[in-house]
Amino acid sequence: MNTVEISVIVPIYRIEKYLPQCVDSLLNQSFLDFELILVDDGSPDNCPKICDDYAKKDARIKVIHKENGGLVSARKEGLKSAKGKYVTFVDGDDWVDKFYLDIMFKLADTNKADLVVTGHFREFDGKIETIKPKDVGIYNEKELKSKILPNAIYNGEFCEHGISTYVWNKLFKKDLLDQILFNVPNDVVMGEDAAITFSYLTITKSLVISSTPLYYYRQRHDSIVKSVENPKIEYYRLGLLMNYLQSKLKMSLDENNIKEQITYYLYSQILVRSGGLIYGEDGNQMFNPFLNIEPNSRVVVYSSGSFGQHILSTNIKNNYFKVVNWIDVDYHELKIGDNYVKPISSVSESDYDYLIIATINPSYHKNIKTELSLMGVDEKKIVKINTDFNQVSSLLVQLGFDDEFRFQNN
Repeated sequence: MNTVEISVIVPIYRIEKYLPQCVDSLLNQSFLDFELILVDDGSPDNCPKICDDYAKKDARIKVIHKENGGLVSARKEGLKSAKGKYVTFVDGDDWVDKFYLDIMFKLADTNKADLVVTGHFREFDGKIETIKPKDVGIYNEKELKSKILPNAIYNGEFCEHGISTYVWNKLFKKDLLDQILFNVPNDVVMGEDAAITFSYLTITKSLVISSTPLYYYRQRHDSIVKSVENPKIEYYRLGLLMNYLQSKLKMSLDENNIKEQITYYLYSQILVRSGGLIYGEDGNQMFNPFLNIEPNSRVVVYSSGSFGQHILSTNIKNNYFKVVNWIDVDYHELKIGDNYVKPISSVSESDYDYLIIATINPSYHKNIKTELSLMGVDEKKIVKINTDFNQVSSLLVQLGFDDEFRFQNN
């Protein structure tokens, strides 16, 4: 069997607008000893033809056409055909730096690493933000078990991961990935990356974390999760992920640590998708995570991302508080109800009681808080989110999650 150093797997579904840039960036790599596996997951647009056309021009490309089965199944099909010693994943609507494979391979080869983690760029509306991991360094098996795994999902600050969930800024050993990916259920359709990354960490013996950004992640307007029409379906899907993670982590971590990490991770995902305010089937409010905000409070919402959009959408339905302004440093045209996104300078024009920074990442929260203070925002008006462990645990039980994090309310 002809082998290569790296297999690059690209799952593809309805991204014909972005696919050429992705493939071109991979074919333009300075590192040459790789194969490119394009997995057409039953895409109904022009993606299948684009894949085949590229394969005719470059012998490094292998195309797999399959019935639509979701992201996990597409990655599995790609891995079945992979011949590389290492594997990396690239989303078909993203692109990579010319030295993406070269640098990751050298990081892995030099340090005999089972896993390489790098930084990345976030592109949104033409603006590019650099994201760098915090704990840069080389970790052996002992340090992985004592320092990395106990803080991988929740690092002690709500709710920031010690290791990013994404599979696309990482390089995996194929023989180890074979032991993990094929065990991930295909019906895990929320948090697929987390299911792979955190499970893989449990069998990793050597890790390298580099701050070098090499991957361009495209944040698309049409990819942001919109209004949740049926919370039970979302809870069920989140439960599948959390239960799977618990089953994989229990061999490496103590019960209390697992419970803390997954409880806060699940809570954070529910907050984002619910818009914070959580209501029962009877329409009555079950939980308000925004400390001190009372009904009819005048509120400024910062962030036009998923959490911010959900806050506005949920409030339109339930009219708990009055949104007097919606701001973001990533200003772009977007409207929900009567609110348009405005630049952060407009906050000084608002008469408000509270300001919600719609992020669950404490690093982002601190940076945004600093920028807002420069605009004259009173720190006392910035809302804190309830992270009391007992109250959060009680909420999850009320919603229908059991001790194994499965959603039982059918």
